[in-house]
Amino acid sequence: MALIVQKYGGSSVADVACMQRVARRILNTRDAGNQVVVVVSAMGDTTDDLIELARKVNPDPSDREMDMLMASGEQISSAVLTMALHAAGADAVAMSGPQAGIRTDATHLKAKIMDIDPKRIREQLKKNRVVVVAGFQGLNPNEDIATLGRGGSDTTAVALAAALKADRCQILKDVDGVFTTNPRVVPEARKLDEISYDEMLELASLGAEVLQSRAVEFAKKYGVVLEVVSSFHEKPGTLVREEVKDMEDIVVRGVAADKNQVKITVGALADRPGVAAGLFKELAKANINVDMIVQNVSEQGQTDISFTVPRTELGKARKVLQGLHYEKAGIDEDIAKVSIVGVGMKSHSGVAYRMFEALAKADINISMIATSEIKISVVIKKDKADQATQVLHKVFGLGKKSKK
Repeated sequence: MALIVQKYGGSSVADVACMQRVARRILNTRDAGNQVVVVVSAMGDTTDDLIELARKVNPDPSDREMDMLMASGEQISSAVLTMALHAAGADAVAMSGPQAGIRTDATHLKAKIMDIDPKRIREQLKKNRVVVVAGFQGLNPNEDIATLGRGGSDTTAVALAAALKADRCQILKDVDGVFTTNPRVVPEARKLDEISYDEMLELASLGAEVLQSRAVEFAKKYGVVLEVVSSFHEKPGTLVREEVKDMEDIVVRGVAADKNQVKITVGALADRPGVAAGLFKELAKANINVDMIVQNVSEQGQTDISFTVPRTELGKARKVLQGLHYEKAGIDEDIAKVSIVGVGMKSHSGVAYRMFEALAKADINISMIATSEIKISVVIKKDKADQATQVLHKVFGLGKKSKK
């Protein structure tokens, strides 16, 4: 008997018909001789609706109360899906994140899972019940509900799979698996049969929406066998696993675009040791995730620093800059980050040249560049993001079956 953790996203449980279809899928998995733990997101656009509701009554709601509000979306999903399972004749039980033994740090809105005690889940599995857990949430040290940030249900599922030593963790989506890029932007995008943890981690952090980056980190750290599959039909998806030698034969695995970034430039900074540290220390204290950083050449003892942050954290970044009295801070919201990813970059030269040449031929200007061993990212104008994605996907031949 295998233990399977399945996670269903918001579009997979969007309405009654979806709930009933998911219940049948779960029963098929159980009837195949498996124990099943299910993690669910909020139904459809529930989270967005709850955020909009909060802002209507208070433009600047407290983080604690936002967590109380948003956690309810997943709890509704878990209860309703459990009722659908009951109607289908299955023995099932719903649990909130805290009831499932999930403990987080003290940060609200994007808490990190610190520990999981799956004792109650194991007790229910011994009774041959399907356990349906509300994703995206846990209990913090103050005994308050804390949410894990966007995509946190993926993290919940992988973390539970690790704690339970599950045989497989399936992330069920409204797509067939992980694609070389967004199929809505590039119709020729191809579903990947497999991808390494590191490649998936880079794509997830760079704007690919199919998996949440912290979920991939958990999977890699604890060796969780992760599979991205469709919730609408049963066929093979994409396996996310440890890197093997054959993966290096493919230079670029995928292209990702992130249109939810903002570029901030702080000018007229003193060009001396400690100035940059002071700036980024205050941003870190405000729990702001800084991504790309570029410091310009010093002139007359002064320098400029440009960096990018998620659009959702622009308000907090403004407050930090105001507190530091940086009067010459420019904010550019008309940007996007486009990236190519592949473990094959480690053993192939000329990748950056091919990328930059392709963008130049398409008359797409680059304002920032960042690289790692397996990725290259550039910041460009937002209205060029789709074109850049299409160009790079074609240049690196991602729409064709790789020849090994």
